[in-house]
Amino acid sequence: MRLSNGCTAISWGILALVAVAPAHAAAPARVPKVTYEQDVLPVLTRFGCNAGACHGKARGQNGFALSLLGFDTDSDHAAITREGRGRRVFPAEPGQSLLLLKAAALVPHGGGRKIDPGSPPFEMLRAWIADGTPRAPADAPKLAKITVSPAEKSLEAGATVPLAVTAHYSDGTTADVTAMAAYQSNEAAVVAVDDSGTIKAGTLPGEAAITARYLGSFATCDVSIPLPGDVPASTYESLPRRNFIDGLVWAKLQKLGLTPSARAGDATFQRRAYLDVIGRLPTPDETRAFLASTDPDRRATLVDALLDRPEYADHWANKWVDLLRPNPYRVGMKAVMSLDGFVREAFRDNWPYDRFVREIVAAKGSTFTNGAAVVFRDRREPEELTTTVTQLFLGIRMECAKCHHHPFESWGQEQFYEFAAFFAKVGRKGVGLSPPISGGEEIVVAGKTGDVKHPLTGKPLEAKPLFGKSPESASEDGGDADPREALAAWVTARDNPYFGRVIVNRIWADLMGRGIVDPVDDLRATNPPSNGPLLDALAEDFREHGCDLKHTIRTIMNSAVYGLSSEPNDRNIGDIRNYSRHYRQRLRAESLLDAIVDVTQVPESFDAAPAGTSAAAIWTHRSPSLFLDTFGRPDPNQDPPCERTPDTSVVQALHLMNSPALNAKISDDAGRAAALAATDKTPEAIIEELYLLTLSRKPTPEEVSESRSAFDGSATRRLATEDLLWALFNSAEFVFKD
Repeated sequence: MRLSNGCTAISWGILALVAVAPAHAAAPARVPKVTYEQDVLPVLTRFGCNAGACHGKARGQNGFALSLLGFDTDSDHAAITREGRGRRVFPAEPGQSLLLLKAAALVPHGGGRKIDPGSPPFEMLRAWIADGTPRAPADAPKLAKITVSPAEKSLEAGATVPLAVTAHYSDGTTADVTAMAAYQSNEAAVVAVDDSGTIKAGTLPGEAAITARYLGSFATCDVSIPLPGDVPASTYESLPRRNFIDGLVWAKLQKLGLTPSARAGDATFQRRAYLDVIGRLPTPDETRAFLASTDPDRRATLVDALLDRPEYADHWANKWVDLLRPNPYRVGMKAVMSLDGFVREAFRDNWPYDRFVREIVAAKGSTFTNGAAVVFRDRREPEELTTTVTQLFLGIRMECAKCHHHPFESWGQEQFYEFAAFFAKVGRKGVGLSPPISGGEEIVVAGKTGDVKHPLTGKPLEAKPLFGKSPESASEDGGDADPREALAAWVTARDNPYFGRVIVNRIWADLMGRGIVDPVDDLRATNPPSNGPLLDALAEDFREHGCDLKHTIRTIMNSAVYGLSSEPNDRNIGDIRNYSRHYRQRLRAESLLDAIVDVTQVPESFDAAPAGTSAAAIWTHRSPSLFLDTFGRPDPNQDPPCERTPDTSVVQALHLMNSPALNAKISDDAGRAAALAATDKTPEAIIEELYLLTLSRKPTPEEVSESRSAFDGSATRRLATEDLLWALFNSAEFVFKD
């Protein structure tokens, strides 16, 4: 129950049926009447009655339908009190109400027993029915937020701690809602939580976020289980700090008792940097020069040089075309090429990221001359544009809120359609779509009419951002204002916390192997970052430097954390999210194919692309390539955004071992293997060259000895060279970025 401001209480039971012992002389507030919104709805949610597996599914269960997690209180109240010929609630004899009989399994119930007869929830429901099933008054205090205590806890393995959840209302009062909150752990194997809110640490060191949910509000408790054993503070104090990233990561490792791996060697760093920045391997001469350098700043100098290379634009633009590029059979070949050109131009010219986003969100003009407008040719409904814009540029997944209140966030259906109203007046002039041949031009304009209506009430909705206020929109030519201009300004505004966080999180995931928030585009209270201060610091630094993507890439790569080895030690072998070591990644499909082309010197041919086009530069996934499909490029029929799966597969391994196309490149008469075999180089020199070409390092003496046996056998010099090259292509060290 809620007490008047300034009065605390020791309570047991739940909500309106608590026994209250005042903790001081002040008189307790009057116990309010039980109402649907404040008392009954939490019970239905706590015991899963309105969950997707029960009556909250699309068509309900056995004729009784509730909105998912109670987002539509009007329809739910009507379903309980008016439907079923009045049998669900019977105020004249509350104990005979089906709502009670079913929930307590006093009559057959497919969901089993949810509450015990005579329990506080049971008696509260009985009291509500006896009172005539009242609703909360219009002027009743609203739930403002919930808090959980403790908000942070460090536990030993096997320890348990009860949580306390407090609801804070608009009139300043509070209530203990621990018994009515729902709980979830994002790492149940590390820290589990039961229905009562008691957390229990497992046996594995690590951390977890325990989320409490009550009436659409969320709060989290961050729980850590440090690795047993003491690590001297001097160990962390002596670690290098090349920029702000290092201190924030070292602080997290110290909290968990983890120690970082050693510094990666120069050869490893160089290969990692090349693949991260330009998606290509260094040449043997570049590797020899870097390994021979005595410049103490050679790593930072290398990063700067790579960021100035032209390959940077294709490699990083290729990541974004995954997220934006539609099917050419839907929008037309020329339109897709136009969008591809727009993205690549932005990366070639290093546009500030906020400009890039504004150009897309408020795009106008011809789909043949302004590639950003193609997004509005592909996504034609305000609802589609809402989910695309929020997920890509804010890291907020709104798809669930289109039909009901988001089950893991605070976004509601009305907020979804208010946001969609920004796109209500998007106009198009042209032939429209006619798949599979949509070759015509379309002009995207700011229309004069159009609205978005709430799907339940049918009421036209005013365009509103998800939080805060959007700047006023104005037309450049004095005509009707385009709401998207205001939306673009709000999305990229400095005080929008999501904008900077989601893009730096994407960059961090690309460079470090895992996002600080994972998945990278799912920023929400129930999916907290593994290192919140680090994410915030990266976002602030990104803003301070003009939303410059290259600056953020450079900052991360110049940190000591980026330069760590992937080899674990005994105090970080189980770490997969705190960056105590580098996390290896399989090469992107395009990078892997381009590496094979560079090593073999046998070019790949792509349909609808000039000779010599790299895999990273092709403008459509419709260009056939068994290799790229095998190694995970997006399905051309899949709607954007397309996040790639980094996993390996048996098919990929078999392809590298048995592909006729790969064999043809290795054995080509004009290829690298044939050219090396035809020189007067010694077998040892050929072995070294192949290792430098593929693994960007010199072979060890053991590797030279093992490889030398191929040349000493019955095979010809050329065949031995080809066999060694094929073996290196099939090694994990080639396929993965270390």
